Amino acid sequence: MNQTRTASFTQMKDGTRQDYLLLERLEKPFLALTADRVLNELARQGEVSLEGYKITRLEHGLQSATRACREGADIDWVVGALLHDIGDGLAPQNHDRMSAEVIRPFVREEVSWVVEHHGIFQMLYYAHHYGWDRNARDQFKHHRNFDACAKFCERWDQSSFDPDYDNETIEFFEPMVREVFSRKAYAPDVIKADVTYGLPPMKQNTDI
Repeated sequence: MNQTRTASFTQMKDGTRQDYLLLERLEKPFLALTADRVLNELARQGEVSLEGYKITRLEHGLQSATRACREGADIDWVVGALLHDIGDGLAPQNHDRMSAEVIRPFVREEVSWVVEHHGIFQMLYYAHHYGWDRNARDQFKHHRNFDACAKFCERWDQSSFDPDYDNETIEFFEPMVREVFSRKAYAPDVIKADVTYGLPPMKQNTDI
């Protein structure tokens, strides 16, 4: 006999324990495919992207992650750099916060905070051209992750718009993405809410 695959309710408040156990069971394979959806969205950024730049958003993410990798950054930083603009397609005006929410359950808090705030830190490089406050990031100057976010933007984000840069491919980073998104969501030993490592020291020779 086939088991039902549809909950009985039309309003959530009317759901039974059996309904919610069913939904929990059906959710597990969907959650297991999160990395696939993230990688598909990243690949899509190579086809549909913001105009005017010399490279696509996919190439920008790959460059940022390649720079992080070549400087010896750990997997959380590398995946954070790769996906820091993953929210651009659906939330171009608050892509930083959306991107942070994508990775937040699976990386340490330091990295998700930097991704969440990189937009305002990036304003240092261009805001004055629009008459905006390029130092708006100073509101966070006493935050423990301020220095990490400033370095993230300087070394891996603002510098990664070069069509001649020899970045790694999406296939190179795929195993890292799958490893990160296979972690238990919000596990304390993953999130490490009180841990601040910062970025690795700048390397002179950035060849892998």
